[in-house]
Parts: sequence; structure tokens; C-alpha cells
Amino acid sequence: MKRLAVINVVGLSQNLLGRYTPHILRFAEKGSFASFPPTFPALTCPAQSAYLTGKSVAEHGIVGNGWYDRERAEVQFWKQSNHFVKSPKVWELLRERNPQFTSSQLFWWYNMYASVNYSITPRPIYPADGGKILDVYSHPLGLRNEIVSDIGKFPFSRFWGPFSDIQSSQWIAQSSQWLEKKYQPSLNLIYLPHLDYCLQKFGPCGQSIPQELEAIDKIVGDLISFFSQRQVEVLLLSEYGICPVSRPIHLNRVFRKQGYLQIKEELGLEMLDVGACDVFSVADHQIAHIYLLHPTKEKKEQIKRFLLSLDGVKDVRDPQELWGKSIATERAGDLIAVADDNAWFTYYYWLDDKKAPDFARTIDIHRKPGYDPVELFSEGSFFKRMGKISHFLLKKNLGFRCLLKMIPLDASLVSGSHGSDLVSSDYYPLCISSQKNLSLSQSTEIFEIVCSLIDSQ
Repeated sequence: MKRLAVINVVGLSQNLLGRYTPHILRFAEKGSFASFPPTFPALTCPAQSAYLTGKSVAEHGIVGNGWYDRERAEVQFWKQSNHFVKSPKVWELLRERNPQFTSSQLFWWYNMYASVNYSITPRPIYPADGGKILDVYSHPLGLRNEIVSDIGKFPFSRFWGPFSDIQSSQWIAQSSQWLEKKYQPSLNLIYLPHLDYCLQKFGPCGQSIPQELEAIDKIVGDLISFFSQRQVEVLLLSEYGICPVSRPIHLNRVFRKQGYLQIKEELGLEMLDVGACDVFSVADHQIAHIYLLHPTKEKKEQIKRFLLSLDGVKDVRDPQELWGKSIATERAGDLIAVADDNAWFTYYYWLDDKKAPDFARTIDIHRKPGYDPVELFSEGSFFKRMGKISHFLLKKNLGFRCLLKMIPLDASLVSGSHGSDLVSSDYYPLCISSQKNLSLSQSTEIFEIVCSLIDSQ
């Protein structure tokens, strides 16, 4: 049994390979690489689930990074339990074939309670006073203390938000080397998020992208060299490419003007009362799940025609036609809207920024009823931002409950997005291996590639 390190370089696509990625190019030239159509939706959780199960969305059930729970009448994003993924995982199959097989999962999603031997994932601590302490969760639980003691705390503030940068990917790469030295897992799943965030923030043609590519390329090159020296096979992956965008589409605002939304005022601010909405959207990058309170055939056809008439909407799909009677169809919207190539969907529903909910100006990936890439930006000058942070920390240290409100409400700031499968091949995800003659036509085939690299003698 060979050992394998799978390095997930999120956001890497063929249009980014070149002079700024010499290590990745050299690795591809020695072996082979293939680009392939992204899964639909082309999002983190569906893509990773396809890779790790070899199954379609209909079978593994992951329809986005979040969805509306009809029983709880709540939109839930970025949940972490591996129990959401309804198909057997690649490490379970490989362990059945060889009881000595071991696996680790570093920051891949649906990490908690996965049946791997070792795992680390971001997981804040939420005290009863409403605060949030940035931390990671590990399996075994003691692994967290060991790795923090040896390589330092995970730089959580550099993982997501206005201050996200290469440091989080550096820490994850270092943790993968630490884990390899200590435990030598048969399969080491490594998630490097850096490009995902800077490409959404600046777009693939942004002025800073060359240096960001050089930064992640160096990390990948170091990992390839490290694992190769230890006779560990390396497989490079990405989940999707990130396209340039310039048009935010505010579906919920459109639905509100049509009288479909139920808005509840709380403490002078507006909350979306999703359980009472006739029609509302759960935005997730370039796709949006559209939920209907009474999804009759006539109502669905009416809303589909309405969506297709909107500027910025490229396609509208019916989950029943995509996935039949399945767990995916149960979780998905009654319709799924797909944005134009240069557009993306926001979760915004208020018409007056003064009425925006308090979480809108904060980093709050769980409370917002949709994905919000504007969390990558901050309002005001450097000194104004530092003043806000200092004031927040002072009040917090004095025991006051407070919010750090520094996220703007300007969706036009976002310059890159993903989610649609209707993209040119330049934005297809990549698979790069040291093995020759690599070929694949769809994302679910990654599963068999991983199995073959582990099983090959």
C-alpha cells in the first residue's frame, strides 16, 4: 500500500498556471494534469463531497455550503458534522480493503466526527456570554494541544475576513508536515484556502494576484518536496475556478418588492422571517436556492418565468429534474437560480442600510441567511479600522457585550465568484498527478484516482 497526500489548492484553474506557479508547473510536467467540468453546484462542500464519496449530489446530499432546513424553518450555513454527507467516504472503503490504512483530514469541510484517524478543523468556542473565542477542533481531542504546543496557534483571523492572507495556508501546510512526521497517515487530506479568498476579493485579474500565486506556489512546492522525500505520492486538486464578476444580484430585494418576503422588525432593525416568506432565496455565490412556502406546480412555473426575466439570471433548474426523489431534492430549494458569468447573488433583503440587521456589518458566517463574500472587506481607512478594533477590545476586556462592526454593505466590492457550472474550460478545476496518462471527465472520478494511487504497488 502506497501513501498519498492530497493537496487541495482551492481556486486553482488553468488560466492561473504560468510564470507565477513554477513549482506546480514543474510537478505537472513530470507527470500529467487534467481539467474537468466542475460539479454542480460548483461550491466547496458539494465538490469535496463528490471527491470523497465518488457519488453524485443526489446520493451524498450536499447541495451547497448551506441550505434552508424546512423543519426548523432556519437557514443553516457552514455546519461541520460529517453526518450530513450521506455516502460512504473514501477512507472507509480503503480501511475495509486494508485494516492498517490510516487517514487524516486537515481543514476539509464536514470534518467533525468524520471516521478518520486524525483531523483538525476551525471551530470557535462560544461562551454563554455571547462571545466567540477563535480556536480549532481536533480528533483525537488531545491532538489540538499537541500541535498548538509544537507549531503555535492557528491564525484564525487570517483564515477568513478582511485580514485573511497566506498565513492560514502556511499553518495548515506546516500542520500536515507535523502530522506526517508524527503519525505517517496513509492518506493525508490537506486544504489550502489562500487563493479562494484573494480571488474573490480582487478577481483573477487583480494586480496583487501574481504575488498571491507565487506565495501559494511556494507552499505547494515545499509540500511536494517534503512528501516526495518521504516516499509519499502527491495529488494536487482544486474544486473550481473563480471567474471575474462585477454584478451583484439582490434576489431577496427583488422578491421583497414583489411582496413575497416576510420582514420582522427587531430593535429597530429588519430580520428575514424565512418560515413565513412566500418566496425567498438562499444565496451561495453564483447559485441561489429558491424556497417556496407553497410549491405548487403553477407557483413554481410562475417564479421560474419571473427569475428568467431578471437581468443577471442565466438559468433556473428544478432539483427534482436534477436529482429525482433524493435527500438532495429534500434539502435544495424548490428551484435553483444560476447567475450570469459576471454576476453573483447576495443575501441582502433590506432596502435601507440603516435597517440592516446587526450581523450584516460583522463577520458572522452562521447567522446570515446566505453566503457573504463582502466579509473579506472592511470599512474606512486603516486608522479608522484600527480604532474600531481597539475600542471593541477595550469594551470586551471590560466585560461589556459588543459587536465589531467593520464589514461594509457594498456588494460591488466583490470581484470574483464561483458556483456555476456554465463556465469556460479556463475556469475548470484541476487534478495534477506525478502519474502519467491522467484523465477524468467528472468530479466523482477523483474518488477512484485516490483509491488507485493508494492501492497501487
